[in-house]
Amino acid sequence: MPLFWKPYKSDITSFIDELKAKKPTLEAEQRAGRALLWDRALDRRALAEWRDARVPQQPYVYQTKSD
Repeated sequence: MPLFWKPYKSDITSFIDELKAKKPTLEAEQRAGRALLWDRALDRRALAEWRDARVPQQPYVYQTKSD
């Protein structure tokens, strides 16, 4: 390994580092946006009712049942 060896840094990593330096609030904004859609409390009773109400699908949907 050379004396002045510099670790590789991809263009994408450089771009993201530059973007974070220009806009330090970026990560907080991303977390706030995620919280709007994904980080929600689940209604466990409604979820259980939804699972109980599901009807199992037959393997081939267009085939008629032969009993």
